[in-house]
Amino acid sequence: MVNWYLESGKDSDVVLSTRVRIARNISGLPFKAKQTEEDKNYLLNKLSEITPQIGYGLKFLKIKDIDDITKISLVEKHLISPEFINENYGAILINNEENICIMVNEEDHLRIQVFGAGLSVKEVQNLAMEIEEKIGKLLTYAYNNEYGYITSCPTNLGTGMRISIMTQLTALNKTGNIRKMLEIVQNLGMNIRGVYGEGSKASANIYQISNKQTLGITEAELAENILQIIEKIVKQERVGRKLLAKDQMGLEDNVYRAFGTLKYCKKISHEECENLLSEIKLGTDLGIIKELTDAKVLKLQLYTKPANLQKYVGEKLNAYERDIKRAEVINNIIN
Repeated sequence: MVNWYLESGKDSDVVLSTRVRIARNISGLPFKAKQTEEDKNYLLNKLSEITPQIGYGLKFLKIKDIDDITKISLVEKHLISPEFINENYGAILINNEENICIMVNEEDHLRIQVFGAGLSVKEVQNLAMEIEEKIGKLLTYAYNNEYGYITSCPTNLGTGMRISIMTQLTALNKTGNIRKMLEIVQNLGMNIRGVYGEGSKASANIYQISNKQTLGITEAELAENILQIIEKIVKQERVGRKLLAKDQMGLEDNVYRAFGTLKYCKKISHEECENLLSEIKLGTDLGIIKELTDAKVLKLQLYTKPANLQKYVGEKLNAYERDIKRAEVINNIIN
């Protein structure tokens, strides 16, 4: 089975992925900030014990037992947060398809995460809630009748649910309309962040959009709200692409210059590669670049990232070696 991040989904020309994350804490167990080593080990042991009962093909892995390159590759796939790789008492429950990844002892006791390609909010949300309910039958969640589910950060109180949509807004950037669009989205109660979430910057025209409100709103309302906003963003990005297409020769020149650089380079950095891939994805989506398919673009986006590049070729490489090997991998995928 192909992993979700190598598949296309609904509106994949603009929406790269959908993630639903549910924060839960265990009743009677101190929050992470006040946990002792004994508390942390208790939670790890408890999750290891119940993993077979949860099902979904989940495997229990302690973070300290995962090698560094694999940990960083999980961050690059957006399956775990960058800070979590240093959590000595952390663990993940993950399946082979990697569309389910539950972080244990991150900011909350549990961060239940489900992922999907393209715009797949309701399907991903339904699976996340199904898993949350199943774990809730095995463990008792911290809950308050007035505030809902209790979380470490007050901004997650209530449902504890974040719906995050990864979007690539190349045309909005090129037409100069991105700032206006992002201001509108923020005013509608959404967070806009970079590729790796809070504190990260947008790169290669990629923006992560998620709900701010978790309290006083139902899960169904959360899904409906973000769907309405994302559908408007998709529409505006496509309008931007039509504006760019008015100068068809200029558009074709830009995307084929990027494609030529990527195809014939002998050494390339990750940053340059990301920026070129933003142009190339636009050209592929618009049917300008005939030499590539969606599947090849997805492979290029994943296997040119530093850690996933090393996983792909099965070698540990320094930065200089990675830049050379990245060019080889690009050439192999394109051809």
